[in-house]
Amino acid sequence: MLYVGCHLSASAGNFEMVKTAQSIGANTFAFFTRNPRGSYAKKLDLADCEKAMQALQEGGFGKLVAHGAYTMNLCTADPEARAFAADVLCDDLRRMAALPGQYYNFHPGSHVGQGVETGISQICDALKKALAPGYPVTVLLETMAGKGSEIGGRFEELKAIIDGVGSDQIGVCLDSCHVHDGGYDIVNDLDGVLAEFDRVIGLDKLKALHLNDSKNPFGSHKDRHELLGDGDLGLEAFRNIVNNPVLKKLPMILETPNELPGYAREIALLREMEI
Repeated sequence: MLYVGCHLSASAGNFEMVKTAQSIGANTFAFFTRNPRGSYAKKLDLADCEKAMQALQEGGFGKLVAHGAYTMNLCTADPEARAFAADVLCDDLRRMAALPGQYYNFHPGSHVGQGVETGISQICDALKKALAPGYPVTVLLETMAGKGSEIGGRFEELKAIIDGVGSDQIGVCLDSCHVHDGGYDIVNDLDGVLAEFDRVIGLDKLKALHLNDSKNPFGSHKDRHELLGDGDLGLEAFRNIVNNPVLKKLPMILETPNELPGYAREIALLREMEI
């Protein structure tokens, strides 16, 4: 059975997200832990979290894939902004402890001229601090498209972060649009890309997928998502993904430019593709 879902609004609470997911045929989902373009986070409702956890278990859901704010840059050149981002990460993991056993995914960050090595070191420092309390959450580094000074566009960069942190609570979320735009040919050589991932990082660290088509050509380093089948990857690429023996076991999150009815159609489409 595939675990497929999409990004949902957290405005009405965690239990409501479970109900919404079920209404569109999803059995996993993603949500932002706070304002994705800012820093505001609503007050944590522990009773709602407990109710949601019970509903997830009763509904046979796979692991959820929460998403950190886009503005959280752990390797910005501004020391104050970097310290604030590290504090946000710590607070997000504390909040995720109320939904134990789930995933927390985030964009590693952009070094903005400091250099990749310095950026990776700063990301590692922030992650070590945030993971120190041992909250019951696994942190996922998202594969990036390599736009500008982004870190995470190459598997080797993610491996360096994982090794630098040295924790079992860290893994990777592979984004189909990002790796395509970043120069990994999952359209024509999915097995080859996974073999390289295994060689560099280890497939045991691959924990979740973001499924998005791309508005841009292979290797463009752009990162603009498209509806499944309407972009440069095409439907056959997603058919290969959902039938890959390694990938089909992972939670799959749609981040296509869609509303709920569109997500329901794409979830049904992916399920129909499974052999």
